[in-house]
Amino acid sequence: MSSIATITIRPGAVERRAADAKDDGTLARQRIEPASAAGQGVPRWLRRLSGPILLVLLWHVASQTGVLPGEVLAGPSTVIGSAAKLIGTGELQDAMVISLGRALAGLAIGGSIGVALAVLAGLFRLGEDFVDATMQMLRTVPNVALIPLLIIWFGIGEAPKIALIALGTAFPLYLNVYAGIRNVDSTLIEAGRTLGLSRAAMIGHVVLPGALPNALVGLRYSLGIAWLALVFGEQINATAGIGYLMANAREMFQTDVIVVCLVVYALLGLGVDFTVRTLEKVFLAWRPAFSGT
Repeated sequence: MSSIATITIRPGAVERRAADAKDDGTLARQRIEPASAAGQGVPRWLRRLSGPILLVLLWHVASQTGVLPGEVLAGPSTVIGSAAKLIGTGELQDAMVISLGRALAGLAIGGSIGVALAVLAGLFRLGEDFVDATMQMLRTVPNVALIPLLIIWFGIGEAPKIALIALGTAFPLYLNVYAGIRNVDSTLIEAGRTLGLSRAAMIGHVVLPGALPNALVGLRYSLGIAWLALVFGEQINATAGIGYLMANAREMFQTDVIVVCLVVYALLGLGVDFTVRTLEKVFLAWRPAFSGT
């Protein structure tokens, strides 16, 4: 029976521990263990939760001891009670659906425009000459400064809110997709030409897959900006949504409802970011990446 050896790889050194080693020269089977996996007793998900939990505990202690007065910021227990009331009446769920719909609609419009322009500018020099300078100029204009114009152009309905989100999400996707296309390894391009790939095949099998990592990074940036733009957009005469709940709570000095809305914004953003991270694991499984030590 062959013995089993465990090898733990560490930077600069290799430690081998053999169990029941035999002296007859029989080759032992070996099990490789990464050094990053050794000695991790606490699950990673628990370590990731420790920061938010500690913050909430500090918040609770400050509220109970009077260091943080209720009129300045309601305590966690009050916030949880307000959230339960809003969930019980259905207001919170309806607001979440409406706000999420606005954010996704704006992202779909702005993202489609940003990606299309990035592909045009990245693949063709003529497209770059017509598109890139204009996009670089417009991206420096603060989106919030455009709210008066959007109201004049689209009124005070849903259109200016979605347009504001679309403007905010178009530029990160444009910049990252454009950079991804232009930074594709030239050796891959030369290899494709050597294999006789057509221009369409080169774009479909080499250029666009090579730009995908940058595109997903741009999508994560765009999602973050979408929530920021949504906060401002829902202040434009909104009659529903999370921003509408926040505006009403601000008028009534209800800090507990404001905190509930902020937490909902954060959770929605965390949820869509988790979705993009999952897409990265699926579509970029071919690319080894450093995951920390």
